[in-house]
Amino acid sequence: MRSGVRIGLDPGDARIGVARSDPSGLLATPVETVKRGRGDLDRLVELLREEQDGDPERVLEVVVGLPRSLAGGEGPAAAKVRAWAAQLARRVAPVPVRLADERLTTVSAEAMLRDRGRSGAKRRAVVDQAAAVVILQHVLDTERASGSPPGETIEET
Repeated sequence: MRSGVRIGLDPGDARIGVARSDPSGLLATPVETVKRGRGDLDRLVELLREEQDGDPERVLEVVVGLPRSLAGGEGPAAAKVRAWAAQLARRVAPVPVRLADERLTTVSAEAMLRDRGRSGAKRRAVVDQAAAVVILQHVLDTERASGSPPGETIEET
């Protein structure tokens, strides 16, 4: 297992859920929800820099959830996320940005929050963070089990 903090992102049309891992890569935890639109990339870069805390090698990578269909295909939503992730990669370089399959993560996050007693409005306020946690935890667990990070790295252009 590679050592270093990972930042997990669940980019939606209205909000971006943000999560982080501990430096050992065992556990993903929620950070915040960033409003989508003007300034969203600035805020994400700021969060990354805060996490680096003066050590540029502290953050190993940023993991972005890639929406795929249940059959594994990619549609317009995936194309939007790929384009957005490429912009993000340019802003956070040299920290790599990795795309990871996010099928059913929002559904899983909603169910988890519902099971914990979160009501409609309270659940909507944190579901993006919870989805980012689910995405990042899946990536951490997969890497720990397989020895290789899942997904694909965005090549900086």
